[in-house]
Amino acid sequence: MRLQHVIFAVAALVLGIVRPLYAEETMNGPIYLVTYFDVAPNAAQQSAAIARDFVEASRKEDGNAGFDVFEEVERPSRFAILEIWRDKKATDAHNAGPAARAFRDKLQPLMIGGFGARPHGGLSIAAPKGQVPPDAIYVVTHVDVFPVHKDAAIELVKAQAEAARKDDGNLRYDVVQWDGHPNHFTLVEVWRDRKAFDASVTAPHNKEFRDKLTPLEGALYDERLYRAVH
Repeated sequence: MRLQHVIFAVAALVLGIVRPLYAEETMNGPIYLVTYFDVAPNAAQQSAAIARDFVEASRKEDGNAGFDVFEEVERPSRFAILEIWRDKKATDAHNAGPAARAFRDKLQPLMIGGFGARPHGGLSIAAPKGQVPPDAIYVVTHVDVFPVHKDAAIELVKAQAEAARKDDGNLRYDVVQWDGHPNHFTLVEVWRDRKAFDASVTAPHNKEFRDKLTPLEGALYDERLYRAVH
C-alpha cells in the first residue's frame, strides 16, 4: 500500500490549500473523512480483503486525493478509513457510487455496529517526509473538549503537532477538526516503528500537551494504534 495516497498533506499540496481554517469554515473545500468500523473477530482477514478492493476503486474516482484503510494493532477487527476529497460534491458522489455501495453490502454481514463517519476540515497539515516503511505505526486519536475550551484546545493541538513533527522517527502529524463539532479533533500520526512511537510518548512536549489538555476534555483521550492494510 502506498501511504502517499492517504497522507493528508498530499491533499493540501494537490488541492492548493494555502492555510487550513477551522472546520466550520472549510467544508466548501477539501473534506477529510475519518470512518471507524468494527467487524467480528473471526472476520478480520475477510474484511481487510474487502477493504483493499474498496481502496483501489476509490482512489480512481474523480476528486479523490487520498484513501487508505488501517487495522488496529491490538484488535485487528477494528478498522479506520482515512479519505481526502476535493469537496463535498465529490464526497457525496463517492458515497452514492458503486464502489461504496458494494463495500457496504459486502461488509454489512460481518460488522458489529455501523460506520462511524466524521467529516473534517484541515487544521494543521504538514508536508510528507518521504517513504513510509512497512512496519510503520499509525496513530489516530479523537480529542473531545468542552465547547468553552475549543479555542484553547486548538492552540494546544497545533503546538503539539508542530513539536511532534520534529521528534525522531515521526513521519506525519496532522490535525483535522470535525465539521459541525468544532470542539472535536482528530490527530493523525505516523511513526517509523513502534520504538519511535513509544519514545514520543514520554517526550517533554507530549507530557506538557497531555497535562494541559486533560482539564479541558469532555471525554477520554481516545488514542488507537494501527497498521496499514496491505
